[in-house]
Amino acid sequence: MSQRSSITMKGNPITLMGTEAVVGQEGANFRVVDLGLNPITLDNFDGKIKIISVVPSIDTGVCSIQTKRFEEEAKALADVAVLTISVDLPFAQKRFADENCITHQNLLSDYQTHDFGVEYGFEIEGLALLARGIVVLDKNNIIRHVEYVQEVTNEPDYDKALAIAKSL
Repeated sequence: MSQRSSITMKGNPITLMGTEAVVGQEGANFRVVDLGLNPITLDNFDGKIKIISVVPSIDTGVCSIQTKRFEEEAKALADVAVLTISVDLPFAQKRFADENCITHQNLLSDYQTHDFGVEYGFEIEGLALLARGIVVLDKNNIIRHVEYVQEVTNEPDYDKALAIAKSL
């Protein structure tokens, strides 16, 4: 059974669009933008382990907690790129980064093309938001861990994702 088949938001079932990310497969390239509206792709992080933290909106409580947690973890991770992706406008992401001293991870926006959301299967049908989750890619962009959080308002399993990233 698919990890994505029983996802809820505030107890209500939601449908995720796009291709489900599967451990062992190559992670698809995607296009997002950074805080300065510059295009960013997976290729920008070649040769690094990638932790992709996926959040609906950094301006909500759980998303803020998740982003701040990965900021703390990123400080101690060598040769690992931490990417937090949402569909928030880069202006909101920059404000959040400035207010919360986010300097050790990449806040990236999928608002223009929704490319990441579709390529990795996190796009919530009808809402144009991303579901919550984590994807870990090795240096060769092979997916080593995927979590689609079953209830979007809950936090992900940070420890499991971090352990896998550190083992690579």
